Amino acid sequence: MPNLNDIWSHISSAFAGNHQDKAKKPKLYDFDLSGNAYKIRLLLNILGVDYAKQNVNLLKKEQKAAHYLKLNAFGEVPVFEDGDLRLRDSLAILIYVAGKYDLARSWWPVDAASQGLVSQWLATAGHELKSASDARIAKVANYDLDLPKLQDRAKALFNIIDAHLHGRDWLELGRPTIADIAVFPYTALAEDGGISLEPYPNLRAWIERVKGLPGFIPLPGR
Repeated sequence: MPNLNDIWSHISSAFAGNHQDKAKKPKLYDFDLSGNAYKIRLLLNILGVDYAKQNVNLLKKEQKAAHYLKLNAFGEVPVFEDGDLRLRDSLAILIYVAGKYDLARSWWPVDAASQGLVSQWLATAGHELKSASDARIAKVANYDLDLPKLQDRAKALFNIIDAHLHGRDWLELGRPTIADIAVFPYTALAEDGGISLEPYPNLRAWIERVKGLPGFIPLPGR
């Protein structure tokens, strides 16, 4: 029997390819090691969107340079340009990319109830999941942060997500959406912050399902 998730992904990619304006590629201001920028690369690749990429070296603080602050006054990546539109913030960009380039509206649904269900996880990715992201920064880059506290918060969150995924393949709607794209990177990178994912079997199985999506690209160094 055909895999429904593969069917959704192939349909979405086909629609995206037909919808893209060939005159000018959208442009992503990117940094390979940024989990937030990776979310955008991942969705663009899954949808088959052709785009240009401009590297912004966070290690050299290029995101704080005057010319970049004109693009994003917050001094962060990613930034996404498409025609006359410029967007900052990975979650806003995910909504835009899925809304424009996935005409099947599989990744970002049309109806308000489904949007609400997906948006819950976008909020989680932008708020509670920051504990896992900050734990990674503290451990890998030796930032002066309260690592044990961050790890405890992340573990509490992973318990919640693991319980939510019991009996589910995806976070919402029974199919992959931008909720899964948003939550994936810093969850999959949790062990960089000294947080073992061994206690969370449903979460680990979900990570493998994301990796199995058509068009998936790995995290840098993975």
